[in-house]
Amino acid sequence: MDTSKHDLSAFFQQLGLPHSPEEINTFIVTHQLPAGVALAKAHFWTPAQAAFINQALLHDSDWAEVADELATCLTTVID
Repeated sequence: MDTSKHDLSAFFQQLGLPHSPEEINTFIVTHQLPAGVALAKAHFWTPAQAAFINQALLHDSDWAEVADELATCLTTVID
């Protein structure tokens, strides 16, 4: 049974990205998801990262909710 924490920090760790709150915020501010583009299809992922995200969403894994949260963060317009 997987009892690991499934939050944005852990998700970024799974993706091999810096995962402190500041680093996550910087990623979100500097990477926007164009309208109509699925999270896994964004141009800024490596093939391995895109595959992980795609599998998480496809299989509705424990990471799917966090992937959806990230997608929302990346599509929110910051004024």
